[in-house]
Amino acid sequence: MGKKGFSGLEFAAGIPGTIGGAVRMNAGAYSSEMKDIVINTTYIDLDGNIKTINNAEHEFEYRKSIFAKNKYIILNTEIQLTKGNLIEIEQKMHENMKSRKEKQPLDMPSAGSTFKRKEGIIVAKLIDEAGLKGFTIGGASVSKKHAGFVVNTGNATAKDVLELIKYVQKVVYEKFNINIEPEIEIIGM
Repeated sequence: MGKKGFSGLEFAAGIPGTIGGAVRMNAGAYSSEMKDIVINTTYIDLDGNIKTINNAEHEFEYRKSIFAKNKYIILNTEIQLTKGNLIEIEQKMHENMKSRKEKQPLDMPSAGSTFKRKEGIIVAKLIDEAGLKGFTIGGASVSKKHAGFVVNTGNATAKDVLELIKYVQKVVYEKFNINIEPEIEIIGM
């Protein structure tokens, strides 16, 4: 998009996933979210009906949408980008990627940010203060670089990751009386 001079998705540079997943989870970063650019989405409901809804009907919330709430399957989404200055767009994307590389464990496999932020609370700081940075179960580990990420040290199983997430939730609740929720969506459990 940036190479053509279209602006609006700079925040998504470096976020792993698909456009459908980004709409489903209302992906966002750097004060922007998918809800800011989505015009409409076509999906299949659980009865096999194909429907198209406008932005307001998406029921966008923090890391949620009507699709996540109802398990609808996204077929297509239309987004609104604006014509922008190619140099400024590339600079913004570069700044976002640089920030991510400095703060996030992009050198290790992960599903991205593992836990949702909470109003007025830095969840990664709680995890760190609970002494969990680097804590490992099997091949899954709380990142030493950013405690809000669970990383694969090379041989993690899904069971390792899920057990580690549950353990982190338990310890944070015991120490701070705060429930933290996974940002990643766990399917089939």
